[in-house]
Amino acid sequence: MNRRRVLWGGVALGGGLLQACGFKLRGAATYAFDTIAVTASQNGAVAVELRAALGTRLRDGGVSGVTAVNPRSADSGGPATTAPPAAQVTLEILQELRERSVAGVNAAGQVRELQLRIRVKFRLSNASGKEVIEDTEILQQRDISFNESAVLAKEVEEALLYRNMQTDIVQQLLRRLAAVKSIT
Repeated sequence: MNRRRVLWGGVALGGGLLQACGFKLRGAATYAFDTIAVTASQNGAVAVELRAALGTRLRDGGVSGVTAVNPRSADSGGPATTAPPAAQVTLEILQELRERSVAGVNAAGQVRELQLRIRVKFRLSNASGKEVIEDTEILQQRDISFNESAVLAKEVEEALLYRNMQTDIVQQLLRRLAAVKSIT
């Protein structure tokens, strides 16, 4: 019985300390805009996943009141250079690069470790063209061991790591959009 009291006292003390330090679970994101257009110079995987994440959050109620606007122009069918009039802000994915470099070799000069990177450069501007978030780069990188005898397995692992990094970048973009307090 005495152990239970000590245990519950510890739980209550831990909860009180977390509350006192300002810890709070992340709730539903709120945005300073109602409509957003996502454009990309080449229709990269990050832009596609970002559009899907915005759509999912809209369906799930995570993004209250935000509508993703199609950034394609009616006449050319290609990406528009400016946002449609309905979009309050435009998120431009300026660059998306996937890089793969050798990070380590053995004494015989054979590759033993690779480094995978995704770089995404973006900016956010309002309907009048004023930059709300200036050109910013997000970089994700992962190291992967390499073995010549398991090349196919390593290719699958590499694809999974790229997918994981891509998802991390999309989550960072969503958090940065939520951090914008004013679009004027």
